[in-house]
Amino acid sequence: MKLIVGLGNPGKEYENTRHNIGFMVLDHFANTENWKNKWQALYTEKIINGEKVLLVKPTTYMNLSGNALIEFVSFYKINLEDILVIHDDLDLAVGKYRLKINSSSGGHNGIKSIIERLGNKNFARLKIGISKDKSIDTKDYVLGKFNKEELETYKKLYSTFDDIIISFITKGIDKTMNDYNR
Repeated sequence: MKLIVGLGNPGKEYENTRHNIGFMVLDHFANTENWKNKWQALYTEKIINGEKVLLVKPTTYMNLSGNALIEFVSFYKINLEDILVIHDDLDLAVGKYRLKINSSSGGHNGIKSIIERLGNKNFARLKIGISKDKSIDTKDYVLGKFNKEELETYKKLYSTFDDIIISFITKGIDKTMNDYNR
């Protein structure tokens, strides 16, 4: 069983904000309106290549994302190597992405929460660049809406992100990193 987690904040006011790119990518991949509510998260299930895959969007707000994730990990006995977390990254430019495993939170509060709750940082991440604007307070920037050009950039990348998720599920993180990190 695989667990794919997209990070973001719940609610209309956070739609299309930089911090919600994880939700956006997971929504595109899931391609469903059939989200169920459980353990402070929205989730749906898919069978991919014969394997059950849980797609999860924590509704705890970003800083407490680990509270929702740990419930799924504990109940389903999911191994760390079977978890992929999709989130925004200020240090990558818009349109760039990076797959990582076993790295620090890099100051990302959602990742910090997940590491705390898992007691381990050895899980895979798909970090999606949102750039950084030093003239704007970081909190205001990450909670700010994407502009039209940024949304177009991501729209073009959604199929690549879908392919990365499928690769992670079917081939694992090492092969996926080799194939997709540039």
